[in-house]
Amino acid sequence: MSYFGKFYLLGPDAAKAADWLFSADVRRPPGSTVYTCMLNRRGGTESDLTVSRLAPGPQASPLAPAFEGDGYYLAVGGAVAQHNWSHITTVLQDQKFRCQLIDSSEDLGMISVQGPASRAILQEVLDADLGDEAFPFSTHKLVRAAGHLVRAVRLSFVGELGWELHVPRASCLPVYRALMAAGKARGLVNAGYRAIDSLSVEKGYRHWHADLRPDDSPLEAGLAFTCKLKSAVPFLGREALEQQRAAGLRRRLVCFTVDDPREARPPPPHTGAPSLQNARKVPMFGLEAIWRDGQVVGHTRRAGFAFVLDKTVAYGYVRDPHGGPPLLGPTPVSPDFVRSGDYALERMGVTYAARAHLKSPFDPDGKRVKGIY
Repeated sequence: MSYFGKFYLLGPDAAKAADWLFSADVRRPPGSTVYTCMLNRRGGTESDLTVSRLAPGPQASPLAPAFEGDGYYLAVGGAVAQHNWSHITTVLQDQKFRCQLIDSSEDLGMISVQGPASRAILQEVLDADLGDEAFPFSTHKLVRAAGHLVRAVRLSFVGELGWELHVPRASCLPVYRALMAAGKARGLVNAGYRAIDSLSVEKGYRHWHADLRPDDSPLEAGLAFTCKLKSAVPFLGREALEQQRAAGLRRRLVCFTVDDPREARPPPPHTGAPSLQNARKVPMFGLEAIWRDGQVVGHTRRAGFAFVLDKTVAYGYVRDPHGGPPLLGPTPVSPDFVRSGDYALERMGVTYAARAHLKSPFDPDGKRVKGIY
């Protein structure tokens, strides 16, 4: 996953900048890693990323640059690294924060080891205790992997037990080879981006640019937990979120699973919608129309096949088609509104019965990222 963008935010005002830039509270002890969003003034999501709090080190290196004040390590999706860079630098200039943003994307590689056997495989390569108490979820450490210094971060973008290894450029190949050798007996295989995409959509992790964009707020996207609204700390986009929360959400991101034919329900009364069919393995890719009780209420943003659920999964924003008074705008969409509808997804003029979920039915308690299988 070396295509990821890797930035350092460093300097006397780095903590103030982090407070303003990031929707979540990243003022955690060094060694912590936080999943957060960055917002615009309208409350829209400019990015989602992970932010790791750093401790000053005795000497500068690609993994631990020298700095005064506070330091943070940012890992962002590679396809939107330049967008993130531009957004952050613009905010730093506008607010006149005394800090640096350093791009180390070409200096560091990134290898992600995910799955039930990841701890056992990595334990043979890393010189650190990977147990839950010694290395909890959402933490990071500088450790040695086959003799090479790396930053290990316990995170997952696929909903499994796993770690990311952020590796200096010159150490990438030897660390990768050591991992493959250690994992050979446990079935370790290379996996590409399509695998990541399939696993993340099944788990319900948001994918920026698809189901999360600058015109979507984290409240609408089910990411309220990334917003420090219970604190008094100001951050970019906070006022817009507070207004949205007070007025009620006009749309919500909903998970849909296409029904198994054996679980088929009668179609809704005919209201001009295409004919209803059941096919849990019908290919969907996003932009399919969402029907609720015979009316279109939105379209899917992202879809894919969930191999554990053995069903097609899609995500899209749902609105109330009945609207509200002209001066007040659309009617808020409540969880009860989402649950009470009879849904179908339309693909190429044919609709397929679907079930709506407020979160993915895959591992809803998050046991797998804890290593509980």
